[in-house]
Amino acid sequence: MLRKAYVPGVVALLAALLAGCTGGSDDTGSDDNSNPGEAGTSAPAAQPGRYTTLPEACGVVSRATLDSLLPGIQQLTDATRRDTAYAGEATLTYDTDRKVGCRWKVESAEATDHLLVDFERVVSYDNAVSDDSQAETLFAKRVTAADLPAPVASATAGVSPSTSATGSPSAGAPSPSTATATASGSPSAASPTASASASASSTVAPADLQPRLLDDLGDEAFVDDALGSSGSTVKQRTVTVAFRTSNVIVTIQYEEQPATLGVTPDSEDMQDKARKLAAQLVDALAG
Repeated sequence: MLRKAYVPGVVALLAALLAGCTGGSDDTGSDDNSNPGEAGTSAPAAQPGRYTTLPEACGVVSRATLDSLLPGIQQLTDATRRDTAYAGEATLTYDTDRKVGCRWKVESAEATDHLLVDFERVVSYDNAVSDDSQAETLFAKRVTAADLPAPVASATAGVSPSTSATGSPSAGAPSPSTATATASGSPSAASPTASASASASSTVAPADLQPRLLDDLGDEAFVDDALGSSGSTVKQRTVTVAFRTSNVIVTIQYEEQPATLGVTPDSEDMQDKARKLAAQLVDALAG
């Protein structure tokens, strides 16, 4: 008799448990799709950058451009040496999809010229930060590191030849240098002292040649210009142009050291050549 009563009791207990589990599931109203971390509820990943590969650095600069930047190449009479000079030397890299570069060095009777071209493809590993935004942050750090000076206007800007340094018209309409010398109480511009002063002021780079931000290359760019000494009187100039386009940062470093003592490399000429190369690289990246 006890055995017969036990079996129905077990069945009733199981039925009650099953009913309780079913009711609990209906009360919560939850399902597997509401779990955090599911693809349907996660934030969309940031956009990737435009570029997924980089150009071959030693082949992206044309021979005509190398002739302009490195005039010593055309002075090489040996064909093998000339071809080697054109080829350049690839910089050390461990991932050609992320960073590539090439350098050239050519000596001539007038100077020794160096050229470095470097490409860096920026990739963000943060789903909340796009490749472009990461590249923009890195480029901003480069601008800060370059420590570009504040723009300086020309000393004679806005002063007409017929106006004296005080702003009133001058009866004799003297030249700007004469007006400046007269206002300071120093001898006229024709005197040796005034000429020396004018010569000294001419060594200051004009506003359009100062290290500065550029608005005509890629998404953002800057040019830096540094004059150093490798000896007692030899002046070595290094012009750097860097620009960003989407998630690629390009750096050009152009350096010249004259072979003659007392000669200073021309800032305007070197900046012009470096910026023209930069414009060509922008086009090369655009395809």
